[in-house]
Amino acid sequence: MTNKTLKDLLNWRYATKKMDPTKPVPQDKVDAIVEAVRMTPTSSGTQPFELIVVTNPDVLAEIRKVAMDQSPITDGSHLLVFAAWDNYTDERIDAVTQHMTEERGEIPMLNAYYDNLKAMYVPREAEVNYAHAARQAYIALGFALIAAAEQEVDSTPMEGFDPAEVDKILGLKERGLRSVVLLPLGYRDPTGDWLLPMKKVRKSRETIVTQVA
Repeated sequence: MTNKTLKDLLNWRYATKKMDPTKPVPQDKVDAIVEAVRMTPTSSGTQPFELIVVTNPDVLAEIRKVAMDQSPITDGSHLLVFAAWDNYTDERIDAVTQHMTEERGEIPMLNAYYDNLKAMYVPREAEVNYAHAARQAYIALGFALIAAAEQEVDSTPMEGFDPAEVDKILGLKERGLRSVVLLPLGYRDPTGDWLLPMKKVRKSRETIVTQVA
């Protein structure tokens, strides 16, 4: 745990380009990051994604081949793969309703809410529903990035990969999942990371924020 402020942590983190393969991330830190993903808020509480944590060196090497040869995938000790539902179905939404009922008790309003959700979501095209689920996975990615910074663990969000190939490697299609984004975890290699010495550049608050009062 760090005493740094949130602003300190956000300035400290960056998309690490070179990880040190000799420094694995301790399990308790990985667990904290994974817990942040589990606690991520999602639309209607559906949590329409799964998190695959990859540490197997052979699997990591295979993924690197279809991810533009990005070294953090194999130099980091853990790879988080955010995989969204390929579609919304009656069964999936019913499972959400059942879980809510088990945890909160029988609430007629809750059942009506999810019945209405099914009526809206299930008839839509699968690609529309996948895109919606993928957006929920990106919320989880944001939580993971901040949690990693809080744990002072380096990370690198990646879209530069072939999702269909990653899906094959991890057997995601058979589980009704599609890979959305990758997040290697590790520790920066100060001697080999070209981005590390560069100043962090962001748009000014005045440029990016519009205040409507």
